Amino acid sequence: MSLWQQIAALLGSFSQGTGLAGGIASIFDPDNWMPGGREAAFTMSIIALSAKMAVADGVVSRREVNTFHTLVDIPEGADAHVDRFFALAQQDVAGFDSYARKVRKLFADSPATLEHVLDALFEIATADGFVHGDEMAYLEAVSEIFGFDSVRFEQIASQHVLLPTGHRDPYAVLGLAPDVTDDELRRTYRRLVAEHHPDRMIAKGVPEELMGLASAKMASINTAYRDVTRARGTRPALASTQST
Repeated sequence: MSLWQQIAALLGSFSQGTGLAGGIASIFDPDNWMPGGREAAFTMSIIALSAKMAVADGVVSRREVNTFHTLVDIPEGADAHVDRFFALAQQDVAGFDSYARKVRKLFADSPATLEHVLDALFEIATADGFVHGDEMAYLEAVSEIFGFDSVRFEQIASQHVLLPTGHRDPYAVLGLAPDVTDDELRRTYRRLVAEHHPDRMIAKGVPEELMGLASAKMASINTAYRDVTRARGTRPALASTQST
């Protein structure tokens, strides 16, 4: 059964009250997502939290919905299930915090996977060109629930939000201070590559349909490392952003 067949089976037919769609509370209980596998659970997590984040500023733009479609390789015929689930999540009166905690539980063994969920949420938030105050507060709250401290959150945000200069701070992307030694710079870069390489993400349950997001994460890390090493007059040896 493909990822999208699994999601369709989990969602069922809301109008007919079959499957999990017998009640909104059941749909948005992550404990019910795992029978579809970790890949389905990961994708459902992003759909639900993205929908909640999209209404954080009180306005849901078509661009935000379209951005989700660009993040996920949705095959023909499956987009109706995603749009339906997205719409139900927007209508759900329950708070996001309860199932954000369950998402953390689902991927407690892989903080990098939780970080990829945040990456997807940031992409949705920046779809209209900037992050609204309510959206940033939402993202920070989800980050805290996921177990990331404020320093880590700022690092993740720096990979998506541009400075007034129009550029990202490469040291912030790498989570380092500008006075870091060359040896520590290399060690940190290698650790980040090991954590976020697409091959490892697949092993942790991130579906292949979201490998574009994982590759973009690696590209951001590579760009930051390249900029720092060039500024220091050294030549970087960059890791591949592609899965093997």
